[in-house]
Amino acid sequence: MILCGDIGGTKTLLGLARDGQLIVDRRYANADFPDFAAVLAAFLAETNTGSTHIAGGCLALAGPIADDGASARLTNLPWTIDAPDLARRFGLPPPRLVNDFAAAAVGAVGTSAARLVTLQAGEPLAGAPRLVIGAGTGLGMAIVLPEGKGWRCVAGEGGHVAFAPADEPQAALWEFLRRRHGRVTWERVVSGPGISAIHEFLAGTSLPPEQIADRAMAAPGGEADRALELFLATYGAFAGDMALACLARGGVYLAGGIAGKLLDRLRDGAFLSAFNAKAEHAAIAARMPIHVVDDPLLGLRGALSLGVA
Repeated sequence: MILCGDIGGTKTLLGLARDGQLIVDRRYANADFPDFAAVLAAFLAETNTGSTHIAGGCLALAGPIADDGASARLTNLPWTIDAPDLARRFGLPPPRLVNDFAAAAVGAVGTSAARLVTLQAGEPLAGAPRLVIGAGTGLGMAIVLPEGKGWRCVAGEGGHVAFAPADEPQAALWEFLRRRHGRVTWERVVSGPGISAIHEFLAGTSLPPEQIADRAMAAPGGEADRALELFLATYGAFAGDMALACLARGGVYLAGGIAGKLLDRLRDGAFLSAFNAKAEHAAIAARMPIHVVDDPLLGLRGALSLGVA
């Protein structure tokens, strides 16, 4: 069996797979454990899995991986994960450590059609790059390339590219954020905190993203609705710009919690209009398929793919 994991700041998903298919998965609240080793011990005990049954593994985690690939520290949790130490303590083969968004990206491009919601059919090219974008607490981005029977993931930091306003309201938003942060990146706008910042810019009050979405649905045309519309326009512009940068004719995949929660609004005009508003390259953008990935086990599936690669 293959051990796979998706370790974030607040929760950990662990799973076991056989013949490339998940056969068991469990979710744990990180606050209930002192470190990752305690989570893994609970999982192995709960599933009655002995170390001799595990032939390999891959752990995807929300933090930078050390240059030697053997250890990593989570960005938003004081946990350090050391692959050789885990191997010694549990009698396992040393697991591969990868960034969580790299795993999500590989999971997204390899997921089944049943877990995709298509926003734009486009004209996909099988051998072309695929772009995966995830707006949530931050703004992740990765390019995924077909390689043999699998995938090669090229992680990127597109979320930290400078925000480019497209019109006067966005220019005013840029100035609002510049006074607060200095350099304004796309992540300051296209993320959960970005939605809150946009609402504060328009209405003078900062609200949680979920509350803004609820108010937008209850009062079309109101301040929350305008904030959401501005957010979707910037999200579409960013996705389209990054897709042009790598000519993602294989498809653009939207992962992360925000896309799933705003699915109905993503089908409306603001996101797609901004994605395709690329002047002389508008026809290229329109040929790029756009999908929303609806899979709560996305990170686990991606870790599994990378673990058996």
